[in-house]
Amino acid sequence: MDKKWWKESVVYQIYPRSFCDSNGDGIGDIKGITSKMDYLKDLGIDVIWLSPVYESPNDDNGYDISDYQAIMKEFGTMEDFEEMLGAAHERGIKLVMDLVVNHTSDEHPWFVESRKSVDNPYRDYYIWRPAKDGKEPNNWGSCFSGPAWEFDEETQMYYLHLFSKKQPDLNWDNPKVRDEVFRMMNWWLDKGVDGFRMDVISLISKKPDLPDGVPGINGYASFNEPANGPHVHEYLQEMREKVLNRADTITVGECSGVTLEEAKKYARSDGKELNMVFQFEHMDVDADGSNKWSDKKMDLRDLKEVMSRWQKGLEDIAWNSLFWENHDQPRSVSRFGNDGEYREASAKMLATCLHMMQGTPYVYQGEELGMTNVPFGKIEDFRDLDSINAYHELTGKGVFSEEEMLRYLRYKSRDNARTPFQWDDGENAGFTTGTPWIMVNPNYKEVNAKEQLAREDSVLNYFRKLIRLRKEYEIIVYGTYDLLLPDSEEIYAYTRTLGDKRLLVVCNFSAGQVRYDAPEEFAGGEILIQNYGDACVGAGMELRPYEAVAVLA
Repeated sequence: MDKKWWKESVVYQIYPRSFCDSNGDGIGDIKGITSKMDYLKDLGIDVIWLSPVYESPNDDNGYDISDYQAIMKEFGTMEDFEEMLGAAHERGIKLVMDLVVNHTSDEHPWFVESRKSVDNPYRDYYIWRPAKDGKEPNNWGSCFSGPAWEFDEETQMYYLHLFSKKQPDLNWDNPKVRDEVFRMMNWWLDKGVDGFRMDVISLISKKPDLPDGVPGINGYASFNEPANGPHVHEYLQEMREKVLNRADTITVGECSGVTLEEAKKYARSDGKELNMVFQFEHMDVDADGSNKWSDKKMDLRDLKEVMSRWQKGLEDIAWNSLFWENHDQPRSVSRFGNDGEYREASAKMLATCLHMMQGTPYVYQGEELGMTNVPFGKIEDFRDLDSINAYHELTGKGVFSEEEMLRYLRYKSRDNARTPFQWDDGENAGFTTGTPWIMVNPNYKEVNAKEQLAREDSVLNYFRKLIRLRKEYEIIVYGTYDLLLPDSEEIYAYTRTLGDKRLLVVCNFSAGQVRYDAPEEFAGGEILIQNYGDACVGAGMELRPYEAVAVLA
């Protein structure tokens, strides 16, 4: 096994708007992050992934960038950023920037120029097409509902936007665009950042003829239609040569629509492209066919099949990234666990299941507290463009009633992950002295960092132990993975093997008691971690609700 520091790391994602507000304006900021650096150090994480802090009109919470080399005023200044970077580095923590280069804001100077005329020097920085039969050039849909094309009156043509109409797609086939992006990335590396998480990077290369795709529930083809296009690997190899090889970077590509075979190309062990990718197959196990808006619960067998296929499929070829949560997903304890009676047990179980696998674990802010989904009351409580647009589109077309759609949003909306971090039981959960930009989850009196730091058996202290174990036991990082009991509807059990060492991980995903016969070699083994405190591993084990145990033979 080729050993690398980024394989041995644990990454923590910060969503700056909701992490910590230092100036009382209700919006989290960079000084707020700096003030919590010791909390992150004590948690044991190695790398911060920072969601976008660049200048932006905030149509999509900073993923619509108008200046890649300036800081959003709500978040602070470049001096604040440099101070935060220094504070992280002083504590041995690396910092990864969110690289959003499939698209820019429509307020970016390049697009302002591009839309002026068909012969403007910046016209070809974006993807413009004439109407086809009096309407959009093809049937691609936007991720945020409706068509992926916007008609522009000035030149009587359409531009492509796979996301919001304020997020026009860049034309990566233009070498000038690539040079601009690579120059900007080098600028950030010169500033001292340690790598990039690359937003929807699998979408940057479009098929030249922009063919129609299969229409979905809203009549449009998926925004993933262009995924894994003809030149994507060529462009990433160019990025590797011109940017990434200049430093010892960590890179992860958000690859919507990625297959296992494609992932082997992106996350190649020869180091020519990225270190790892985010794949989303396990995020679709509770979808209702092609429709993510549902409150259907997953079948554990489906989850095990997906996770195991990726674990075995990338073995010795590429590297996995491990996550249950991020800024685009609801809270995992509400989704895959139990956010009521067994909130703490199931939060610990989910963490055990994930962190004991092969790959680099990603912790999303608040996941280490077992933060839950939010009881949003009405559509006006939501801030997420995706959720609001989907609500109006799907209720307007009669696909769902308003009450059904609200129920699905409470379960699946991205805003579940975007409410303020729950620091303590004081006003606004200690996030701000002002009015928060989005509601605080009312359970912050019970679920908060201050209470958990003081309690030995808290979810937070369990995460600290999990992270520490990865640094102490090489088998957790580098051991091979093998699934046990593929047909069990309640138990997720697997082994890790490194040399003559064997590790057994057993997780009960149900609220009931389940019998489990542990392989004989693990009876009386060394229990590395358990979420009940008195597990006894052997034949005829009675696993309690959401019980988890990892034992070394």
